[in-house]
Amino acid sequence: MAATLIALAVSTLYIALTNLIAYWARRYVNYYIRDPFVKSLFLEGIATAELCGACFELIIIADNWGVSMYGIYLFILTIWWSLNWGDATACPYTHIEDVIEGKKSLRDAFLLIWAELVGGLAIFRYVQLLWALEIVSTHKNRAFSDCTTDLQVPVIFGAAIECVATCIYRVVSHGLNEINPKFSVLIDSFIGTSLVIAAFDYSGGYFNPALATALKYGCLGTTFMEHVIVYWVGACAGSIVSLRVYRQPSIQSYVGRYKEKTL
Repeated sequence: MAATLIALAVSTLYIALTNLIAYWARRYVNYYIRDPFVKSLFLEGIATAELCGACFELIIIADNWGVSMYGIYLFILTIWWSLNWGDATACPYTHIEDVIEGKKSLRDAFLLIWAELVGGLAIFRYVQLLWALEIVSTHKNRAFSDCTTDLQVPVIFGAAIECVATCIYRVVSHGLNEINPKFSVLIDSFIGTSLVIAAFDYSGGYFNPALATALKYGCLGTTFMEHVIVYWVGACAGSIVSLRVYRQPSIQSYVGRYKEKTL
């Protein structure tokens, strides 16, 4: 029992350390970098590195303490990220949405996605260093062992899961951003975590191409094309569809009625 608690405490410490490093990195970037776009590139890279670094450790938590504990940690972390990331999203399809809506150029979106991928892929060396210390048994042989895919269903079903769940989450996020209810961060975190848990045993519930690539690209069980179809095409398609779904009269009517009540 004591060993189990110590192992969980170490995983918690690693996640906290990752978030703390990212917190101070953001402060340095905000202070020293003046160009708005260059600053955005760094902040997206930092946010993605923070997300992926924490989620690598969440894999350890899920493997050893179950999906429920994983969900609790993810819920708390999502709230933290919402309060600290500012305009950074650490998610490629948000920039694709901005291109479609005319808010960003294709060039800017591409560079922001590139920054996210660099941050997400680079953080594994840091995680590998922490795991290689093998302070607790849950990290034993994890630093250099082969990973395996989380996709437990046929590729087309996995892509559909990532697509539908991403669409639902983005519709809710658009609504919360427009309505801005009192507990919007808690609601957003709860819905996002619930969708991840629901899809966990099927596709892994990533709903973020950069996160999925950083954690699972090249893992045993899926080819390059299968990974792209499920975690990039599926999620990005869901994001794009969410823009049309959110514009549906029924949803706009509901959002309008709710906004009137809050005036």
